Amino acid sequence: MDYSQFGAMLPELIILGLFFIVFLLDTFSGENGRKPLTPVSTVLFGLATIAIWIIPASGETVFGGMYVDDSACKAMKAILNVGVFIVFLQSAKWLDSDEVAVRKGEFYELMLVTLFGMYLMISSRHFLLFLIGLESASLPLAALVAFNKRHYESHEAAVKYILTAVFSSAILLMGLSFVYAFSGGSLYFDDIRAEVMGEDSGLLICALAFMIAGIGFKLSLVPFHLWTADVYQGAPTAITSYLSVVSKGAAAFAFFVIFVQAFGPLYSGLWEWMMYAVIIATITVGNLFAIRQKNMKRFMAFSSISQAGYIMLGVMTESALGLGSMMFYIFVYVVSNLAVFSVISTIENKTGKLSIDDYDGLHKTNPWLSFAMTLAMFSLAGIPPFAGFFSKILIFTSVTASDSMPLYMLVLVALINTIISLYYYLLVVKAIWIKPGEAKVESFRSDNGERVALWLCVAGIIFFGLVPYIYKYCVESAQPVLAVIGL
Repeated sequence: MDYSQFGAMLPELIILGLFFIVFLLDTFSGENGRKPLTPVSTVLFGLATIAIWIIPASGETVFGGMYVDDSACKAMKAILNVGVFIVFLQSAKWLDSDEVAVRKGEFYELMLVTLFGMYLMISSRHFLLFLIGLESASLPLAALVAFNKRHYESHEAAVKYILTAVFSSAILLMGLSFVYAFSGGSLYFDDIRAEVMGEDSGLLICALAFMIAGIGFKLSLVPFHLWTADVYQGAPTAITSYLSVVSKGAAAFAFFVIFVQAFGPLYSGLWEWMMYAVIIATITVGNLFAIRQKNMKRFMAFSSISQAGYIMLGVMTESALGLGSMMFYIFVYVVSNLAVFSVISTIENKTGKLSIDDYDGLHKTNPWLSFAMTLAMFSLAGIPPFAGFFSKILIFTSVTASDSMPLYMLVLVALINTIISLYYYLLVVKAIWIKPGEAKVESFRSDNGERVALWLCVAGIIFFGLVPYIYKYCVESAQPVLAVIGL
């Protein structure tokens, strides 16, 4: 091994460098020295995000083919960084509260470790590296979910999350052991693709089912979603927003690469029909259960389950257009979902209120928050001319481009569910603007970080759908992933 190969891991090295800076500042600066930890971490991470956007991908495959640095991986990492940067901004006020101020350094350190693990998941082309990244991303999240040490719900959520993570990893490893046997003792994606071509046995079907289940837990796909609502409700709101977008985006990209690059030859015969069932169930169950929710965090939990089903539509295309559309959808989902959580977090920090009924008449006392929440709900519902409308249209278009009748039916089910989602997203808008009576949330001024986070999200919701460069960039970045296997 040549140590110069680490130069291809520049995004990971940037995140590790930032981690050590935060760790040293938190460990050795003393109580007074920790006060600027929030602005220092946020500013440095913002600079790191800009650097990752600007620095071109090397296109190298290093460490014997285990790690790749291509334009698709770089673009996906940059998208995740944008999401984490917004989470840092919206959590600044909460981290300065008396309950968690002493642990703010741990918050940034754990977040950076999970992001590092997600980077490895995205760039891995070998299952050993993928598993290292997966566990590096999952285990620190359990500590983050339990970050509110004095809250029983936070402890309960952490226990549910860690048990779910353990069982899902065990299921994934079981499926991987079968694949290892089929591939003749190799864990490289390309080797697995070559060995399983033409195979059609019961053991391989079990292996694929186990692997879909293992990764499905990370994505909250139905029926592997039962942990989601309880964990989202019990975790601190900043962590809930991180779970809902950043970890989901990394897992979706890794899912695409694994199943298209490693198991692509088995698509029409085996895992295509498994994914049809999972996607339809995920979109439908998420939408139907979201209608019944009164707690905003549980409401957004089932919304995120449904959105995961839409994201998975991109996997069914096996094309650069599908991957590019999926990346664009994730980017739009990041700004739309984080806009909602920014409003939820702001109101919770000021009043402690989390019920949808508490948003009745919000426009009378907090018109800016009402405006931002309305735009975010319109975008998530897919109402034109906001970014969410274009992201849904583009991902539907990528699926129907294959001229397959089953995929047409899949899109039809997704379109019907879009109407259902429009109903429950507009329930929140109705509470804010239409319901009579006095406002239940008094007028207040948001924290600077919360306002900046909201401005960034609102700008993304408005302009991402109107600027075609973003979508074009995602599709062009996706080309190298499929070129490797001739698609």
